[in-house]
Amino acid sequence: MRLNKFLAQSGICARRKADTLIEEQKVLINSEIAVLGQTLNPGDRVTCMGKTYVFGQDFVSRTWAYYKPRGVVCTTGGREKPNLLDQIHLKDRFFAVGRLDKDSEGLLILTTDGDLAQKLAHPSFEHEKEYMVECRDVVQDRHIKALGSGIELEDGITKPCKVWLKGERSFSMVLEEGRNRQIRRMCRALNMRVLRLRRVRIGGLSLQLEPNQLKLLSQEEINKLMLRTNGNT
Repeated sequence: MRLNKFLAQSGICARRKADTLIEEQKVLINSEIAVLGQTLNPGDRVTCMGKTYVFGQDFVSRTWAYYKPRGVVCTTGGREKPNLLDQIHLKDRFFAVGRLDKDSEGLLILTTDGDLAQKLAHPSFEHEKEYMVECRDVVQDRHIKALGSGIELEDGITKPCKVWLKGERSFSMVLEEGRNRQIRRMCRALNMRVLRLRRVRIGGLSLQLEPNQLKLLSQEEINKLMLRTNGNT
């Protein structure tokens, strides 16, 4: 196995970042500086970012679905609390994919696979994310039409999207883009006050968890997660 692939599958970083670390001579194999394109043999000791990993110990990448509760910050850093590390006690280093702001809740993907994390987060992947939105005010047809057509925000007009009423004060929305606090900003532009924002689906994977519940995904469920909007992977 190539060194950069091993670093990605071990949850250290994505493959592109691994190449950068190798070029910067920050990766060692058996205490010697590694080079780009280097392959590993069973038993090789790889040192990167202060940790040592042994190739051939049957490391298996893992991916989880997690219901992020409201009030939890989507970071594994120690400054903002409560954060994911305060809520989730995993031995493996993981990446959080599909960030949710502190006041929002719902489906979040955690994975030790750096390549998978990078693919899911890349704008070109364009997989759907579905949200349930509850408002303080009555949601009118003009709101639904405006949200679906696109809203002028500080960083440009949002892409057209699917929106439909769920109740007098609630609606569902499906996005294929992920701007910072996008739904809240779109609603604010229409003088709509959001009371609850919950992500219920990513790709073909739906939220079927309780708040703060963590579930290890099977390969079949990961395949559902990878579904694009046209139904293909």
